[in-house]
Order: sequence, then structure tokens, then C-alpha cells
Amino acid sequence: MTLTAMTAQRPAAGSAASDLLRTSLRIDAWSTAVFGVVMLVASEWLSGPLGLPTAWSVPFGIAMLGGAAALALIAGYPRIPSHLAAIVVVGNTLSCAAMLVLAFTSVIPLTGLGTAFMVVGALVVAVFAELEFIGLRRSRSAVPTS
Repeated sequence: MTLTAMTAQRPAAGSAASDLLRTSLRIDAWSTAVFGVVMLVASEWLSGPLGLPTAWSVPFGIAMLGGAAALALIAGYPRIPSHLAAIVVVGNTLSCAAMLVLAFTSVIPLTGLGTAFMVVGALVVAVFAELEFIGLRRSRSAVPTS
């Protein structure tokens, strides 16, 4: 009588290191998409409490939906290209900086709540940039050299 061993297959080398990158990209994609929809659907309602004009929130919402689609595509690669992940990190870093500029200058007539909204948004984007940077660094170090 033979006994077949039931074992789970191990993931391919380097995939555990890229899990943080892939997961961060996916969560970033979904949260960006949800936030983009909120910016579009609630643009008129948000205008009063935040001081964010509809002329700004609608383009932001559209850009966020495009960014979410790009993030989802990048996360869907079997092996995430390093250069695309690096572009995401740079893009998130620039988005964070832009949101802080908008929060602390008079480019947009934000209310106090609007300023807090922008600062919190910048912090969230900074966290994604950091997680994706760490994930990128780990996935690069896990690639075997020939």
C-alpha cells in the first residue's frame, strides 16, 4: 500500500518578499478608486464643509480613478516590474507633497476641515509610498543573482 503525502506547495522564491509590495499596491488601488468615486459623487456636498471647489474635486476624482486602474494593473503582474513600482513610489511621494502644498497655501480656499482633510490624505498617501518602497526594496533583494 502506498501513502500519498499531502503537502502544500511552497511559493516561488521571492514571492513572499513581493507580498508586501503587491498587497500595498492592491489596497492603494482600491482605496484610491473608492476615494475617487467619493470625490466625484459628493463633489458638490464636499464643497461647502471643505472649501474644495467642484472645479478641483471632479478632476481630482477622475485622476484618482485613472491612478487606481494603473495601480491595479501593476499589482496584477505575475512579477511586478521594479521600474513601475518605483514610479508608484515617486508618484505617491509627489502627491503627498502636492496635497501639503494645497493644504498650507491659499491656492484653494480650504476651510479648517478642508485643511485637515488634505493633511490626513497626504499622510495616508505617505504611508502607501513608504509601504510600497519597503516592498520594492524587499522584492529587489529577494531576486536571485546569476
